Parts: sequence; structure tokens; C-alpha cells
Amino acid sequence: MRDKLQDLLAQLRFHGMAAALDGEIERAEREATPASELLYRLLCEEAASRRQRSLAYRLDQARLPWPWTLDTFPFERQPGVNKGQIKSLAELEFLRRADNVLLIGPPGTGKTGLGVGLLRQACLNGYRGRFYSAQALLDELYASLADRSTARLLTRLSSMPVLLIDELGYLSLKPEQVNAFFRLMDARYNRVSTIITTNLELSDWYELFQKKSLVDALLDRLQHHCITIRIDGPSLRSLESNHPPGQGAAAVKRAKALPHATAKLSRARTTETKS
Repeated sequence: MRDKLQDLLAQLRFHGMAAALDGEIERAEREATPASELLYRLLCEEAASRRQRSLAYRLDQARLPWPWTLDTFPFERQPGVNKGQIKSLAELEFLRRADNVLLIGPPGTGKTGLGVGLLRQACLNGYRGRFYSAQALLDELYASLADRSTARLLTRLSSMPVLLIDELGYLSLKPEQVNAFFRLMDARYNRVSTIITTNLELSDWYELFQKKSLVDALLDRLQHHCITIRIDGPSLRSLESNHPPGQGAAAVKRAKALPHATAKLSRARTTETKS
């Protein structure tokens, strides 16, 4: 009978129940467990298994380049970051409000570490998201023009609940890339959240995009519902460390050991600050 049950569970793709079946049946026989309780336990195992697989899928699809979390960020080494503000952001109210987050600061100050930590926190709490370096995103948008898949790509990216665009800096951009980027930001406006890290002040975006009317419209949309964090602090990079900014070797080790941890953090509305 167990073999038949396992076959049925495999057909139904009830992997969690299948893994727990033998153990739970043996336990039920020992403890004279009612059938309803046995069924409940098996269904709980299936639900937990599906949550775990869903989380693993979201983390894989997010393409996070490093296993960083907000818990591993070295706040004690970066006085330019307000820890309370970041912990408040980790409550993810900004996602529910479709607010954007703009992290501005010199190279090495931990912008990417914070952005990756926020994106990971979103994935842990059921949100789909995606990490892109700014150059990779702009190149993918440009490549989509060749095979006329831009509309499909924009539809997919504009529906992503959280999009992290990392290192928007002094790039060499073609007019088509600029236009496609604006279309993406326009499609996401007031619907879903975008996190951008940059070493450029907003006034420098005019030089980057080379189109005043477009930058005016872009900044108007980006800043309408936006939490801006300016990091005025030391570089976290050092000659002794081979890790990217914001995370040390011990922090990376801790992050790998705690892939499914979630934080219970206080809720607070954040506004533009300069630390």
C-alpha cells in the first residue's frame, strides 16, 4: 500500500508528503494517531516543502551575485549609514507602497551591500525580484531591439515587484538604450519598487543620459515616491579584503549559514536623509 501511495504522491508532485510518508505512518502506528491527525501532519509537511521550494526558486531567479544579508552589513564600520533607517526599510513597507529607494554615495561605501540585502529580504518574504548591474540591464534592453523582443522584456521587468539596478554611473550609452531605460522606469512608475545604487548625484544624470527633457521626466517619476539615502562615509574596501564593499569574510560565512533567516524589525516611515 505504501508503494501505491508513493506512486500517487509522485504523480501529484506532493514531494513533501512523499518524503514524510513512511515516518509519519510509523509514528501513527506507534501512537495510535487518528487518521485526521495523520493527514494533517502530512499536509503540513507538504506546505512546508512548497514554501521552501518557492523560496529557493525566488532566490535563484533574483540572480543575487553575493550571499549578503542586512544582518551581515558592517554598520559599525560605516558611520555614514543610519542603521535604524535600514532596519526600518527591511520591514518592506516601501514595497507595499510602491516606493523607490535611491542609494547615493562614493564607491566602496556599501551601497551594493545594502541593495542586495534589501532584495534578499524581499525574496525571503515572498516577493519576486531581480538584480541587474546597470550596464547589463542597459545592454539587455539594447539587444532586445535587434530581435524585436523589447515589448516582451519590458512587460516582464515592469511587473517585477522589486528591481535592483546596481552601479548606475558613468556609462557609455546609446540613444536607444536611454529611451528603453526610460520606458522601463515609466512602466514601473507608481506600480512597483525600484532600488538604484549610484555614485552620481541626480544633477549628474543629465550628463549621463544626454537628454534634458527625458531626464526631467525620469527624475520626476523616480522621486515622486522615493526614499533617498546618501552615504557620506569611508570606503569599506581594504587592501586586506578580497570581498566587495560592505561585507567581510566572516559576514559572508554567516550569510551562507543563514539563508532562510527573516528579520522582525520595527516599522517607520523614512524620508530623505544625509548621514
